[in-house]
Amino acid sequence: MIPLILSILRHSKGMYYLRPMQSRPYSYLFSISYFGARYKGWAPQPNQPTVQRRIERVIGHVLGHTDFSLIGASRTDSGVSCKQGYFQLFLKEGVNFKNLLEELNTFLPEDIRILDAKEVPFNFNLIGSVGEKTYRYYFSKDPKFHPFASALVTMVNFDLDQENMSKAAQLFVGEHDFWTFCKPSPQKTKYTREVLSAAVHRSNETFGPFPPDDVFYFEVTGKGFLHHQVRKMMTAIWEVGSGNWQLNDITERLEQPREEWEQIPPAPANGLILWETVLKSEG
Repeated sequence: MIPLILSILRHSKGMYYLRPMQSRPYSYLFSISYFGARYKGWAPQPNQPTVQRRIERVIGHVLGHTDFSLIGASRTDSGVSCKQGYFQLFLKEGVNFKNLLEELNTFLPEDIRILDAKEVPFNFNLIGSVGEKTYRYYFSKDPKFHPFASALVTMVNFDLDQENMSKAAQLFVGEHDFWTFCKPSPQKTKYTREVLSAAVHRSNETFGPFPPDDVFYFEVTGKGFLHHQVRKMMTAIWEVGSGNWQLNDITERLEQPREEWEQIPPAPANGLILWETVLKSEG
């Protein structure tokens, strides 16, 4: 077994991260984009296709060995896409990272692209360096919605009021306990997250040769998100937009998250995109 020397780095909020150090002292930061429809999320799962597993397989092929480790800045869910994210690669020996980028893109499938690469100091902490993440969720109420548009847009089959959806989105801004708006885990104890901005916009973008009419997107920026948080927030916004909920139905769940509320189903994964990841430092 390859020895792993660990360094404990302190985050500004008192959180601690364990990361590989001297055993693989060469570190590289990659910017990445992927279409998530074929994958069961980012993180490795037994006998399942995931984005990280596919990248690791290609890195091993290009380098000719598996003596490396990799961490991602985000763990997207099954079916969720990413326009701009990061991962960090640790190696025992240095490489020409520009050549490595080109070779990786040669062998990666067309639904995964590495956008950029740079060498970073061995003590660069990717997880601790993430300052903000922005997600967009695209949806349409077009009655003539074409199935091909479902690659990146979710169809909703009920009327929605944009003004009420915008008011609902604003309620999430600030620091809240999002217990009701996520999938709780026995391993997690803290459910407070800070949302920096949240809004619903009408989209003017074109989605392939079969673009739907009446496309909207929910854009939310925060310092970090819980499992299914954005997708459950989307469902709640739809509930208000359709008239099934009032605004105080969201407010009460934020103010009293541990009450016995009916579970909120997450919106479908296909409309969600990790739009941007902002690093406080890139080494």
